[in-house]
Amino acid sequence: RHSGLSQEAGSVEQLSLHCAEGSLEWLYPTGALRLRLAPRLPPTSAAVRGGSPPHVIACIKPTGTFRGAQLYLEREGVLELLLPEAPRPRARCFSWLPQEKVALFLQATPHPDISRRIAAFRYELRGDWLARPALPAASLGAEGACRPCNDTEILMAICTSDFVIRGSIRSVSNDAELQESIIGVSATRIHRQKFPLFQAGGRAGRPVGSIRTPLRCGVKPGPGTFLFTGWLHFGEAWLSCAPRYRDFQRIYEGAQRTRQNPCEFPVD
Repeated sequence: RHSGLSQEAGSVEQLSLHCAEGSLEWLYPTGALRLRLAPRLPPTSAAVRGGSPPHVIACIKPTGTFRGAQLYLEREGVLELLLPEAPRPRARCFSWLPQEKVALFLQATPHPDISRRIAAFRYELRGDWLARPALPAASLGAEGACRPCNDTEILMAICTSDFVIRGSIRSVSNDAELQESIIGVSATRIHRQKFPLFQAGGRAGRPVGSIRTPLRCGVKPGPGTFLFTGWLHFGEAWLSCAPRYRDFQRIYEGAQRTRQNPCEFPVD
């Protein structure tokens, strides 16, 4: 939390963001803030194997009352507008290589009365060590977000995802403004969830919850049992891999026979 009242007009204060997630609130914006992005990243398997350098991913989501400033991405000295003043409350994501110099530049916009203006947003910083980060960002690859997972990605997803839920699709609704589809899911078994995303409340006391995916993926309701996996993104569940459960059983049992399953998983 920061106040522009403690800054001189036209000054730029330097801050660093190290946490994996957090929030920033700038009261009465004056001058500018330069936010260096320096997440603490774990070692990645790609680096260990001598593969391609891992990317770092950041996502920014403004509050509904974001006023008094504009947010720019500063990459190698070049500025790109991320959030104009009074933006829609949707996330913007971008990625970069660890050796690149990246920062956020939050610049106050001139107003005769700054007393009612607050520039606030939430942020997430993560390394690309996950098999398929489920992020609603065109900049991270529109094709990849909607492409069905291959067998290897499915096996990794059950081991590393924030949630693994077996269940069926109850409904699909579309939010054209946020460009998101919301999948209503009725769970028959909760294998893992880091936070209580799915809670009792459905038919026969089954846990229910919702999972989001980009609208462009064109998700449709359909019968059958699926294994839903994915990640938390600003407190919401986002879809990664969702094979039909019978297909997952076949893939997992085949990997077990060849001892290529990356983790143990209960299969009925």
